[in-house]
Amino acid sequence: MYSDAPSAAYTSDVDAYMPRPLDLFQGTLDLLVLKTLTWGPAHGYAIARWIEQLTGEVLRVGEGSLYPALHRLEERELVEASWELSDTKRRTRVYRLTAKGRAQLRADSGSWQRFVDAVGKVLAATEQPA
Repeated sequence: MYSDAPSAAYTSDVDAYMPRPLDLFQGTLDLLVLKTLTWGPAHGYAIARWIEQLTGEVLRVGEGSLYPALHRLEERELVEASWELSDTKRRTRVYRLTAKGRAQLRADSGSWQRFVDAVGKVLAATEQPA
């Protein structure tokens, strides 16, 4: 996974308590952004919205987390960006996944799945190990 500082997303409790921050593990936001770009080029708002929709709005990605992640991915040549005109004739920055980014996504997806499986085993344990 990545060594960058954790990002924050927000979630709310099912009992309608105040929203509380949900810290994303290091590199998680980068992994989610890379995955969304496998569907094709997108601007930042679309990337954030797709993540929110797919997680049932459990993860809400704010601009303060998203754009630093996109810049970090661009610096690492995992995504490339260009200015384009939107349908409404406004200039917008559009991000595309590079071949290097696709390879990084494959590697990190495997690591993430192993991590999720390991945490799941601990949470599912009904007895203390011998």
